[in-house]
Parts: sequence; structure tokens; C-alpha cells
Amino acid sequence: MSKTTAVSKVALVTGGGSGIGSAIAEKFILSGIHTVILGRDPVKLQAMQDQWGDRCSIVSGDLTDLASIPTLVQQVVHSLGRIDILVNNAGIHLKKEFTEVSDEEFQGILLTNVTAVFALSREVAKVMIKQGGGSIINISSMASRYGIPQVIAYTASKSAVEGMTRAMAVDLSPRGIRVNCIAPGFIATDMSSKALDNDGERKKKVLSRTPMGHLGRPDDVGDAALFLSSDAARYITGVVLPVDGGNSIGF
Repeated sequence: MSKTTAVSKVALVTGGGSGIGSAIAEKFILSGIHTVILGRDPVKLQAMQDQWGDRCSIVSGDLTDLASIPTLVQQVVHSLGRIDILVNNAGIHLKKEFTEVSDEEFQGILLTNVTAVFALSREVAKVMIKQGGGSIINISSMASRYGIPQVIAYTASKSAVEGMTRAMAVDLSPRGIRVNCIAPGFIATDMSSKALDNDGERKKKVLSRTPMGHLGRPDDVGDAALFLSSDAARYITGVVLPVDGGNSIGF
């Protein structure tokens, strides 16, 4: 990332090249927030750059390389001058029978979905403290709300994210940094398609217990992220906001 003129407000969105992350990034960009989109797929990242031009920046990187995170954050600050919003969206999923999940698979999910979220938040928080404030938004899942079969590692990771959100809010809010979490329900993305399209019974169950009767859209999560990062949410911190069409309270 080359040195550019400092901008008024900067967001960093991980996993921003597709799905929910892309929708969040687009909402920020359309609201005039310069958005740094971090991802692992250079083709998807370049497509975002081509679409939005100098209204966004792209960074190709792997957050599981924990040692690279401090340098990555400093590169963003050097280029754009600040980081006002961090959205920890990047995550991986594993659908597998409980007894067949290996230790390595379990740890791999935790590394991406928990440890990398902690490490990146820590480094960005250092920047935000110097600036006098900021907003961090974590992305959880309905898997943390109730038991879903065959997703033990993913469930553990997203439950940890919600716990970290509350702890981070207590530690950082006195220093001007609000920390909140969005728990999407079943959103129409490539990830959910893999989980539902080949399992008709599972999809039927999902829709039957969702009072609004349909899957959400990535834009629904994008709108929630934009709200939580805005001054309209200035007195909101430490919350987990379900964006799920009522799925978490459905019967």
C-alpha cells in the first residue's frame, strides 16, 4: 500500500472481498468512508478496486500469520493516516461430524476466527487510543446462540468472539473505543449455500424457525455495521446484535 493523502475517516474490513464483508465494505464506501479491504483472494480484491477506485484500498494478506499483523496495521496508518473503524469479518467454517474433527482442524478454526481477531484488534486499538477513539465491530453467528449440529469448532470460535466483544468493550470503552458484535442469522452467501443447498432438511428447518420466513441478505448485515460504527450508536458498546429475521427467538 503506497503513501496517499490522509482521509477524514478510514475503515478496515477483513474478509472484505466477497459475501458479508463485501457488503459491509460497500456500505462504508457509499457513506464516504475510505475503506481498506483485506483478504486472501487477489482476484476478488482487484474486482473491488476496479469497482470503487480510489474510494477504497486493497490489502492482500493472511491474518493467520500473526507476526505480520503489526506491520500490516502500520502500513495502513502510514498510507491513510488513521483507522477509525475495524470490522473483524474474516472467518472460516467447518461442517463435520463431532467425532471426526481433528485437533488440527479445531485449532485452525480458532486461529482464524479467534486468535487473529484478538491480535488485529489489539494492534488497531493501539492506533485508536492515540487518535482518541474508534469503533470495533466483530462478526459472530447464530451458531453462538444455540446448538447447531456438525459445527463444533465454528460454534466454539464464535462463542469466543462474543465473549471477547464484552471484555474488549469493558477494557476499551473508557478510552473512547466502542466495541460491538453482529450475529448474522442465515444470510444468502456462498458460505451458507454450501451449508444449506445440499441439505434440504436443514434448510427447511432454518426457514421454518425464522419468523420472517426467508434468508437475509449481506446488505442487511452491512446496514447494521454502518449503524454501529456511526455517531447514531455513540452510546452503544458491548452488545451482540442479531441480524437474523428473528431466527434466534423463533420456535
